[in-house]
Amino acid sequence: MRRWRKKRRIFKSKVRIKAKKRVLKEEKITQGVSPLVEKYWLQRYDLFWRYDEGIKLDEEGWFSVTPEEIAVGHAQRCTGAGVVIDCFAGVGGNAIQFARVCDHVVAIDIDPEKVALAMNNAKVYGVEDHIDFVVGDFFQLAPSLKGDVLFLSPPWGGPSYKMTKKFTLDSLKPKDGHSMFQVAQKITPHIIMYLPRNVDLLEVEQLSWLSSPPLDIEIEGNTVRGHLKAITVYFGDAAITQLCLPQTLSGAACKVCI
Repeated sequence: MRRWRKKRRIFKSKVRIKAKKRVLKEEKITQGVSPLVEKYWLQRYDLFWRYDEGIKLDEEGWFSVTPEEIAVGHAQRCTGAGVVIDCFAGVGGNAIQFARVCDHVVAIDIDPEKVALAMNNAKVYGVEDHIDFVVGDFFQLAPSLKGDVLFLSPPWGGPSYKMTKKFTLDSLKPKDGHSMFQVAQKITPHIIMYLPRNVDLLEVEQLSWLSSPPLDIEIEGNTVRGHLKAITVYFGDAAITQLCLPQTLSGAACKVCI
């Protein structure tokens, strides 16, 4: 019995040593990471599961890229679609997943450095040949764009969005959500919007029934490891009817999955 207890103590001691070494290793690696990024760096495999194979991000990319599990869900809605336009592509998290299941992706970002990072990351996943990377302003390019599905993941204003009790569409950048949606509708009625978890859902619903004709809408809560991370809104054919509870909003079918 004493020998068994001694072995158990030795085993526990080894486990503690391994855990301590792992923590020290993480601390050593994060020494070169800014305090703003450190939290997200520890979640790097949630952002890109192939992170160690050469993924690159800038500081803004760390807190603005869509977690891969959620990006995969967005892409699954577009399986087999012709052209998907990612209007604010950033470092490419969503564009990569769309490219894996769709015919083609147009990835737009106004920042050339982010486009360069997105191109690098697409190569890591082997989908660079399915994406046209464009450096430019979505709003200026919109009149010339043609696509089957349009993905809107505009800047939320940085991590400070969490401090707001109710995030309004006016807080989106570089234009308010209503103006942004109107521009998107001129390209296609099949729109996916990726928004903060604390977004005003009434405002989101208004986007649907203020359209002419009203668009089908589905509001989905996105979780990672059991925690609500964001809200995705599907409009037009991107919304589905077989899931969620149907409601009626001024003639538009609304499915709520939160």
